[in-house]
Amino acid sequence: MDQGNRSKNELLTPASSGRRACLTRLVGSLGALVALDSVASTKTPDRGLAYTPDIRGPFPIPQNERGLHTITATPYFKVSDKGLQLEGASFDRKGNLLFVDVFGGTIFRLTPDKVLSTVLPPNSLGSAGIAIHKDGRIFVSGLGNFVDTGSIFWLNPDGSGLTTIVPASAGYLPDDLVFDKNGGFYFTDFRGSSDNPVGGVHYVSPDFKTITPILSHMAIANGVCLSPDGSVLWATELSAGRLHKVELSGATTIAPFGTAVPYYFSGFAPDSMRSDSDGNIYVAMYSQGRVLVFNPNGIAIGQILLPKRETGHNMRSTSIGFVPGTNDMLILTNDGKGGEGSWIFHAKGFAKGTTLYSHQ
Repeated sequence: MDQGNRSKNELLTPASSGRRACLTRLVGSLGALVALDSVASTKTPDRGLAYTPDIRGPFPIPQNERGLHTITATPYFKVSDKGLQLEGASFDRKGNLLFVDVFGGTIFRLTPDKVLSTVLPPNSLGSAGIAIHKDGRIFVSGLGNFVDTGSIFWLNPDGSGLTTIVPASAGYLPDDLVFDKNGGFYFTDFRGSSDNPVGGVHYVSPDFKTITPILSHMAIANGVCLSPDGSVLWATELSAGRLHKVELSGATTIAPFGTAVPYYFSGFAPDSMRSDSDGNIYVAMYSQGRVLVFNPNGIAIGQILLPKRETGHNMRSTSIGFVPGTNDMLILTNDGKGGEGSWIFHAKGFAKGTTLYSHQ
């Protein structure tokens, strides 16, 4: 019995020794490779981070938005050689584009054949947003001195009859506004900051006598628009970088579980907005030279880039207006002190723009 066991051990020992020897050689070889790699690494210069074309410029497209369907707008009209803060793109029934210069207070009119004129000369009202009544009156939200003189007023198409609706004493900084189908309107309150969210969205009744809060505690509420059927209110929050979706069961009533923030923006900052007849939402991105597009659920589905944005020009994109009855869009921007002045660019959306109260 012992002799048999010894025979088996004698037969097994050479194979075991061979395996151990093979493993020893393999470990030794790996060690040598690691050592060589270590030596090679020490000889390779450390080049550090390197810029690539897709991350250059002041506001490169965020990683999660680079795969979006993307088009580039084309020049339409140069408003000024100066960097005027253009805002409030709206169309009247004659096809004229109305818009403002925020810091100067001027209200401009651009005809379909591109003749520019002034509706309201420079003033201290700080005009920021425009909505046109179906009777032709121009309603304007004004930031005033950006501190305590904000107001909402209307004037006739020829600039006469200026009448205040929401006075400075009400304590708001109205920035943008949109009519509902009944002739009341929602406006954004531009007050607050990222650490002091005191702005919001409010509704002014059709008789212009009652103001009802809809959204509160917002860090500089900015853009506002309605879905094509008026059942969904959308708003952007400048300092918090958020897109708000509010389902309504009435002009001043939020449907149960009807509020959501479906999107958080990267970088500064979501500005004014418009909707199209498919329910998509178009948001101008201030300081980014582009417009982001969202489907009715707040999912990003496309973007429109402005020319020269990759070199840091035309970045102050603020506002969008749809030519009534078409998917043609005009986008307002300015170049600040960059030398390109103030421009209106053209692009086409996914669908025709929502029919606004002015054209109902």
